[in-house]
Amino acid sequence: MNRASDGVRHAAGQSQPAPAAVEVRRSARRRRTVSAYREGDRTIVLIPARMSAAEERRWVTKMLDRLAAQESKRRLGDTELAQRAAQLSGQYLDGRARPDTVRWVTNQNTRWGSCTPAEGSIRLSHRLQGMPEYVIDYVLLHELAHLLVPGHGARFWALLDAYPRTERARGFLEGVVAGRNLPHALPETPAPPDTTD
Repeated sequence: MNRASDGVRHAAGQSQPAPAAVEVRRSARRRRTVSAYREGDRTIVLIPARMSAAEERRWVTKMLDRLAAQESKRRLGDTELAQRAAQLSGQYLDGRARPDTVRWVTNQNTRWGSCTPAEGSIRLSHRLQGMPEYVIDYVLLHELAHLLVPGHGARFWALLDAYPRTERARGFLEGVVAGRNLPHALPETPAPPDTTD
């Protein structure tokens, strides 16, 4: 781990499938607790300021393992993603959107999702994995709506109005994009544009 000039530490990838960087933030107010969360492609680990370097390394490893375990429980495979699409279509679109394929893709770095209505295919960026479920549901529902309405006109947004977390999910994704564009952001992957497709 390297110590940055602002007192924040960064580490390159760990042994488990984790984001490429770990940022350790020390806090004088934090006495005993350690916590961690994902922020885009980075993992943020919050520790007490007085923790030794050895304890820090131990806790970073422990928290990365803990986050990976949590994420593997909630990460959907392609089959589960297709089932979730059917469930969302039934709940919010009266079952009218019926994709032929729904899958995760790793070659989509400039958008969160895409849809090819002529083929009935929906693809979601692997970068969504590990994000809150309501965000994945929003992107999936956004692409399902494109099976019914191709553009982003009033009819399209009227379909998404049925999903109660549309604005919250859009705000979350905008925050991820904005965070990557800040001066302190690590230049790991290109920031996607402001749109879902």
